Amino acid sequence: MRSVKEPLVKMVGISKRFGAIRALENANFEVYPEEVVALVGDNGAGKSTLVRILAGIYPPTKGEIFFEGKRVSISSPEVAEKLGIEAVHQGFGLVDTMSIARNVFLGREPTIKKGKFFRFLDLERMRQESNKILQTIGAKSQVTPDSEVSFLSGGERQSVKIGRALFFKAKLVIMDEPTMALSVRERHHVLELVKDLKTRGVSVIFISHDIHVVYDVCSRVVILEEGSKIGDFLKNEVTVDEIVRIVRRK
Repeated sequence: MRSVKEPLVKMVGISKRFGAIRALENANFEVYPEEVVALVGDNGAGKSTLVRILAGIYPPTKGEIFFEGKRVSISSPEVAEKLGIEAVHQGFGLVDTMSIARNVFLGREPTIKKGKFFRFLDLERMRQESNKILQTIGAKSQVTPDSEVSFLSGGERQSVKIGRALFFKAKLVIMDEPTMALSVRERHHVLELVKDLKTRGVSVIFISHDIHVVYDVCSRVVILEEGSKIGDFLKNEVTVDEIVRIVRRK
């Protein structure tokens, strides 16, 4: 049964060009409250471009975006974050030479006022809140708020990003290839965190080349081809094999 709720996100007629290259052409895309949407398609289909527009990384060439029923202009990642959109990209999003606590609050650091003119980072609060996040994501006991990110595994890094999104009360989490190059155990842990996001009322866009992985956690599947939407199915309306046939029909 299709959702009767209003979309959390509605992207209408989105086009994006990079010079002569057409990445998206009149694409429509919706995400409803409390659902996990699998965004799939072959290489060059426009998946990452679409979500990077939603995350404020790229401006659309044309089209409109609505968030919670209001038309919005997402001109930067900071604007996206203020709306409640957090991105978990594979391979970036954390600073290796900084601690987990510093990364969690990067760009949003709490401060303490000292005297009339000076403010200092509230490092103790950053550590305390980061420790709570680590407990929420089920981090190993040896991983602490002061642990440097460079020493974390790929799965631990993705978990920290998801924990950060939870802490800042994300309404929508964008996950672009979050399980790429992870071990089987780490991949399972990330997928469990995705399911936990849904139970907490957070919507998720999940991009993955591994259709079996994304199918396991999604509620709905949207298929892109050459920058346009060619399929939109509830999970019980389509099988993995049917998705593969549509994506590879060329």
